[in-house]
Amino acid sequence: MDKLKMQSPNLIESNIDKIAALFPNCITEDRDENGVVRRAIDFDLLRQELSVSLVEGLQERYTMTWPGKNEAILTANAPIAKTLRPCEEGSVDFATTKNLFVEGDNLEVLKLLQETYLGKVKLIYIDPPYNTGNDFIYEDDFAEDTETFLHRSNQKDEAGNRLAANTEANGRFHSDWLTMIYPRLKLARNLLREDGVIFISIDDGEQASLKRMCDEVFGDQNFVSTVVWEKRYSPQNAVKWFSEAHDFLLVYAKNKLNWYPNLLERSDAMNARYRNLDNDPRGVWKPADATAQGGHGTKSQFYVLSAPNGKQHVLPNGRCWVYTEPVFQQMVADNRIWFGTDGNNVPAVKRFLSEVKQGTACQTIWKYDDVGHNQEGKKEINILFPESAVFETPKPVRLLKRILHLSTEANSIVLDFFAGSATTAHAVLQLNAEDNGNRKFILVQLPEPCNVNSEAFKAGYKTIAEIGKERIRRAGKKIKEENPITTHNLDIGFRVFKIDTSNMKDVYYTPDDLKQDNLELFKDHIKPDRSPEDLLFQVFIDWGLDLSLPIAKETIDAKTIFIVDTDALLACFDPGITEELVKKLAKYKPLRVVFRDDAFASDSVKINVEQIFKLLSPGTEVKAI
Repeated sequence: MDKLKMQSPNLIESNIDKIAALFPNCITEDRDENGVVRRAIDFDLLRQELSVSLVEGLQERYTMTWPGKNEAILTANAPIAKTLRPCEEGSVDFATTKNLFVEGDNLEVLKLLQETYLGKVKLIYIDPPYNTGNDFIYEDDFAEDTETFLHRSNQKDEAGNRLAANTEANGRFHSDWLTMIYPRLKLARNLLREDGVIFISIDDGEQASLKRMCDEVFGDQNFVSTVVWEKRYSPQNAVKWFSEAHDFLLVYAKNKLNWYPNLLERSDAMNARYRNLDNDPRGVWKPADATAQGGHGTKSQFYVLSAPNGKQHVLPNGRCWVYTEPVFQQMVADNRIWFGTDGNNVPAVKRFLSEVKQGTACQTIWKYDDVGHNQEGKKEINILFPESAVFETPKPVRLLKRILHLSTEANSIVLDFFAGSATTAHAVLQLNAEDNGNRKFILVQLPEPCNVNSEAFKAGYKTIAEIGKERIRRAGKKIKEENPITTHNLDIGFRVFKIDTSNMKDVYYTPDDLKQDNLELFKDHIKPDRSPEDLLFQVFIDWGLDLSLPIAKETIDAKTIFIVDTDALLACFDPGITEELVKKLAKYKPLRVVFRDDAFASDSVKINVEQIFKLLSPGTEVKAI
């Protein structure tokens, strides 16, 4: 019986597979540090395959690099043996919700989501650290936890106090930030649908380098726009140079030819410009210029126009009519040209509101009147947390609603892996309440400790992740209270997961390293502190199942059986599995079934399991852990 690998996919191997499919002659072999032969790429030959001229060595070319880039690429591709452990006690509506909140380093989480959400996310929004000289720690050394890393790198003293920040005095100030963000963007791109899009908030400090990086990760042909968000409504006088009133939003599509933004709703002010001066049965209209620049016109667009009352209209210098004379006269006959109430005005084309797009294209400058500002974001969270100012720099909900409106449909998956105060989740719930949508959010937040002197810490919140979870709880409750009739079926819940080391002991991954005198260790290869639910969700990750699928539990022959989404998966991790139980499970005809490798009542049962399923449910995939 095959075993689940129980670790994130090895992207290096899949990348080699892709290259091998295109350039099989570039595949060679080398030996790893243990002398074992493995596949490798002949990079000199690959460079030649991708060049139109003879490659003889390093050549100057347009590229972006920094100290640590190779490390970032390696980090993005390296597999990890980690898992997501469910936390029902911190969740809301765990059994039924489709939303997820994951606590942990987002790089590790993105790796664990690769198979489950590959090509499924419609919108990614992130608000990463702006690299302003404040702290940011996203440790990429998977061999140790964050606390160990902080001590090792002398960033915490023995009392646990933080000693260092990423200040501009650091010689790798920009490089460290780029090394942090690069692998996360590479992994995030994999999760986007072909018609998906990513919005990234950033300020002037790293905007230029971030754009260059995104050009490389997403392809410069997939750059959509740089949006300027007016984040302040009043100037700051206590500044040395300019009072900064804006941030940027970099917008990249997975494939620009497949993604187009939704239109914004037309404002009342825009519609007010349409009137019906002649009671036209086609409805309200507004006059538009009937001439165009002469340099763009053809010879047939230069003529003297005769109005219905006989008045002759001569073109102004440098202009031509927008239509040829025959077409213009057809427009006149169809009452689509307005000559004024007395018929003597300069002709204008009637543009009917009923014939224009029922929406308007989004511009690249977003005013705070339309999408909110910093103070609005702070006010919103203060309303939810009246007892204390728990977060200093939240984005306004209207800003995220604008992004959601432009980029999602009713059932889209939205990902934010720098969740912060969870504005993204708040906006998803709010928009779903307004348009009866079923958008689902996946939020990821490092359990970054709150400063002991902060209002949040004094209010009892030890980490930023705790603030984010509580905000979602309070926002969902408030939205339902304010809209009791229309939000009856609104999903305001979320499943909480925390990243942790694998549920499996090291011997599971390296059985060949087990010595004869240590065979006792292999009798139970699962860590003793792990629950059946822990094992179930690691199976979800390994099999690429949606982490929000509904789960039911039944007892059959005194064994606990997990039934996932009716027939997507059956799982039993209890010991003493018998052939009678296996036959009963096979009658469910599940797509997949999984057991513990050491849970069978006898070796003969273990041998016969696959044969029983082949006979009773041949479409079932059988695995063990």
